[in-house]
Parts: sequence; structure tokens; C-alpha cells
Amino acid sequence: MILALDMGNTNIVAGCMGKNGEIFFTERFSTDLNKTELEYAVVLKTILELNYIDREKIEGAIISSVVPPLTHIIKSALRKLLNCEPLVISAGLKTGLNIHLDDPSTMGADLVVDSVAAMNIYGTPSIVIDMGTATTITVIDKNNTYIGGAIFPGVNVSVEALAAGTSLLPRVSLGAPKKQIATNTMDAIKSGIIFGEASRIDGMIDRFEEELGYPAKVVATGGLASVIIPHCTHEIVYDPELMLKGLKIIYDKNA
Repeated sequence: MILALDMGNTNIVAGCMGKNGEIFFTERFSTDLNKTELEYAVVLKTILELNYIDREKIEGAIISSVVPPLTHIIKSALRKLLNCEPLVISAGLKTGLNIHLDDPSTMGADLVVDSVAAMNIYGTPSIVIDMGTATTITVIDKNNTYIGGAIFPGVNVSVEALAAGTSLLPRVSLGAPKKQIATNTMDAIKSGIIFGEASRIDGMIDRFEEELGYPAKVVATGGLASVIIPHCTHEIVYDPELMLKGLKIIYDKNA
């Protein structure tokens, strides 16, 4: 059994996985740069206990992080809790993914893990959409090569920016209105956020496939994907545990 952590800018997702890839639980808690290694160790210990996981049976841990200042703190917390040395997604690990970028060292750990998971579970060519604080769309071509993608502000970032930058437009909950052509301000904002984001994703998929020259399997993950993806017109597989699955695949290649 291993403990996998996906550290994002807003939340950290923790999951415990068995040798055959079965996921025993997933939990989400806030990313907080002010917490100490002891505080994170207590949080993780509580999560394991609430899910009836005996930490003595956890043989290893792996971390994907896009928050470098917090990575060493989480590593220390895991050492304290599990008495093992966690793997961290970095250039030194085996992934089986070919990366064709101007500077491969700049590729985010989350993009590597998502791509490895999509390549191994769904096959290539693949387009992977990860909707978190930022929305990323990445492409693995038919030769199992990561060739690039796009990054744009996430849904919540857009909502907060709209509310902060205007005097009269309020913050809204993320739910689709009954009509796309809204007849009041609240529904108009929801229509723009939900249907506008879905249209952007559909449009990017069209552009990526045109540039590739062939169709690709499309997979979506991330905390906000379940809100947006149902309103897209393309066939998109929603896999909320894609990142954890990718971490398990990479762990097995390097353990």
C-alpha cells in the first residue's frame, strides 16, 4: 500500500492505493504555506485514521507538487508519519513519457503525472484537461510523446477576478443556469462562466486535433471538471482519480 499526494495551489489531494491500483480513499484538504511539518503530519495521520488505514501497512509515498516551498515540509511530515523516504516527481524519475518541449525541465509535475496516467490507461493520442486553480490542456501524440499544450485561468480564478474587478457584479455559485440566454444578472454570469468555459474547452480540442492532424482521446480531471465537462459537446472521459493513478504508475516504475 502507498500514500500518494497531489499538491496543488489551492488543495492537496491524498489517496491510499493498493498494489493492484485499487484506491482505498481520496481526501482533499487546503494547501497552507503556514503549516509546519508537524501540523501536516497530524492532518495526514487523522485522514488515515478516519479511513481506517493502518499506517504500519503503508510501504511508501509519492508526491506531485506545483508548490515548491511546501514540498520539503510535506516530505518531512511523511518521514515523521510513515518512517519512509517519499518519492517526489522530478526529472530524475522514470516515467516512460517522451517530452518534446523547448525546455523539458520547465514541465510541471502535475502535467507529467496526468500524461503518464492517460498514456497508460486510455492510450494515445490523448488530450488531457486538468481543471484546478489553472486549467491545463496537454497533448500526448500517437508516438507517446508529450508535445505541449495550453494553460489558462481556472474557473474559480475567473469568478473571483470578475467580482473583484467590478463594482456591481457579485460572486456566484458554480452551477449551470436553466438557459444559456440568461434573463437576469446572476444567471448571465453563470452562463458565461459555465457555458463559456465549456465552449472554450470544445474550441481548444478542435484546434488541437486540427494541428495534430488526427483525432485524440480526451480525458478530464481536476476539482472543477465535474461542473464544466457535462456541458461540453465533445466526448470527454471524466476521471477524477487520474492524478492518483498516474502517481501509482510512476511509483511502481521507480520503487
